[in-house]
Amino acid sequence: MAATRSVFTREHDEFRTLVRDFLSREVAPHHAQWEADGQVDRSVYAAAAKAGVLGFSVPVEYGGLGVTDFRYNAIVAEEQSRSRLHGPALTLHNDIISPYLQRLTDDEQKQRWLPGLAAGDLIFAIAMSEPGAGSDLAGIQTSARRDGDEWVINGQKTFISNGILSDVVIVVARTDPDAGHKGFSLIVVERGTPGFERGRNLKKIGNGAQDTAELFFDDVRVPVSNLLGVEGRGFIHLMENLPSERLSIAISAIASARKVFDDTLVYAKERTAFGSPIGSFQANRFALAEMDTELDIARVYIDHCIQGVLDDTLTAVDAAKAKWWATELNKKVVDRCLQLHGGYGYMLEYPVAKAYQDVRISTILGGSTEIMKEIIGKNLGV
Repeated sequence: MAATRSVFTREHDEFRTLVRDFLSREVAPHHAQWEADGQVDRSVYAAAAKAGVLGFSVPVEYGGLGVTDFRYNAIVAEEQSRSRLHGPALTLHNDIISPYLQRLTDDEQKQRWLPGLAAGDLIFAIAMSEPGAGSDLAGIQTSARRDGDEWVINGQKTFISNGILSDVVIVVARTDPDAGHKGFSLIVVERGTPGFERGRNLKKIGNGAQDTAELFFDDVRVPVSNLLGVEGRGFIHLMENLPSERLSIAISAIASARKVFDDTLVYAKERTAFGSPIGSFQANRFALAEMDTELDIARVYIDHCIQGVLDDTLTAVDAAKAKWWATELNKKVVDRCLQLHGGYGYMLEYPVAKAYQDVRISTILGGSTEIMKEIIGKNLGV
């Protein structure tokens, strides 16, 4: 049994039930079809907003609930991972887009974008990665040139979550090619803008219901009022929110691994070989004991980091530790659980097989394991 958690209150437990009900009612019946389609039905975002699981941190005056307690974000991440219903990009909106729009917008921009986010009417994406720049954001080549009252954007992005469905895209672009890290800005491009084109919906190993696309910008002109935050501080704006973004990935990873483990424990008690349950063999019993222990220990650190968000003490190093450890543990647990299933684990009708497909991206997105260790190592002065 997983360790008792003290970071959540009864109100959070009630919200967890609400999230589970929403996923069971609005997502689960359609998810297999969305996997086949390569994207969700956009109506799920409006349903999520109506249920209170999307955009809840948006201030009340813009249609949200004004709930800024990160524990609610954590619950959405955990329950979506636990249920393996990854299609709707709820954490992207709650943990990344919403903080950007609340922190970096002026009054006019808030009126333009926050009500749509809170209602689920506008679907958002953030375009960072490029064919030649993944974890190395400093290698971004997409440019934005000021021309009177407009920005002119040229470049290409790839691996963009919500790339197909998005109505509003926050583009990371070079606005000063000679300023290094100080030469990046965040500029918003909206659906239908001339010169903005979407490429193919990329085929991935896992997470098939999430649309992931290439984006192309050919002399895309947007008003200067679409600048998000301060010109030249785009890189800093991204770094400011990265700790909580990476923690969200870690939260999802441990929730996913715990669900796979719990399912495998049941299987190990029921599946027999040589006249005994396979879980009773010492090698398998030890494997289960190790995984259960490692997951409990990881969750304690994750909860410590969640408390750090609440106390405003979570550092980039803390988040990097959580991100790489949790995602690598998730990958290891899923692999070992598949092995315990034997040949059945290789069959897609068994959830562990699908988890094996979905898990692989977790050690890459949001900054690879190697980048996380680099952050930690530099902090150690080596």
